[in-house]
Amino acid sequence: MTVRVTKEAKFYRKTQAGKVICELCPQACELPEGRIGFCRVRQHREGRLVSRNYGLVSSMALDPIEKKPLYHFYPGKLILSVGTIGCNLSCAFCQNWHISREEAQTKPVSVEEMLGLVRVTHQAQGNIGLAYTYSEPTVWFEYLTELMPAVREAGFKNVLVTNGFLNPKPWEMLLQWTDAVNIDLKGFTEAFYQRLCRGKISPVLENIQAAAERTHVELTTLIIPGENDSPETIEALANWVARISPEIPLHLSRYFPNGRVNLPPTPVSTMERAYTIASAYLRYVYLGNMDRWINVTHCPDCKIAWVEREGYQARFLVKGDHCPVCNRKINIVMEDSAITERNKD
Repeated sequence: MTVRVTKEAKFYRKTQAGKVICELCPQACELPEGRIGFCRVRQHREGRLVSRNYGLVSSMALDPIEKKPLYHFYPGKLILSVGTIGCNLSCAFCQNWHISREEAQTKPVSVEEMLGLVRVTHQAQGNIGLAYTYSEPTVWFEYLTELMPAVREAGFKNVLVTNGFLNPKPWEMLLQWTDAVNIDLKGFTEAFYQRLCRGKISPVLENIQAAAERTHVELTTLIIPGENDSPETIEALANWVARISPEIPLHLSRYFPNGRVNLPPTPVSTMERAYTIASAYLRYVYLGNMDRWINVTHCPDCKIAWVEREGYQARFLVKGDHCPVCNRKINIVMEDSAITERNKD
């Protein structure tokens, strides 16, 4: 049986009626004594809101950075990936539903122990830091606010893989320690978010804009047949992203049946059409969950091939972050000496 270490939650307030209102995310759960919130990991206990998943790890693996997916942040490198339990959305098509709905086994790992794992995997296999992923990392908030600054102080990188469904103040708090983020933009209508995710799209869009001003951002959209795959939807999504910056990489991922949705897999022709539409607005568009599909990063100006990827394997065709033909700066964060030099011992 997992031993839970509870921690008083950040971002909540008490009501005169003896309830607490969680202010971490837009679900704004109003909880009487003993009640657990929508995310299943925050609870009203004796007049306080507490985190029930502090330090609990459900999944851990040393992954290629491309698996997050991040194609423009330290390509070809490995990152230690960790996840907890719980989620503040309830997506009918969730690929990790047994984790997000708190049905997975967990193990407590302290901040000090996690830092030790980061250092060991760096020395042995070149790990660049920690990626918070698998479930929704923002509901691990109290743990992250202790772990992320410690990771940064130790000279490693912090990566968030998130649905972006958080209130502005806690989002800003996490961004100050975030080196890169992949935000799951699940659809592009309010109706989609309400019906299939039990959430709202507007906070996600606002948080994408805020993140783009602070850190490296890539986006992922799972393309689901009959739900968010129309040409009009793809065009509207890509156009909106381009207004923030056409340099933001967009990953379009092929849907396969999972969770509470049992539609057939997205046709390859639908994925190819979405790629063509999005590429008219964005300079870096990639397709995921596609057998034998090779994703290539090109120079947007002269079209020279930069990096080829098949699956999670990256092959460099050009070194550096400037095009050798036209000298254009490519929106790609390459390896720097900071990690190697600071942690060479």
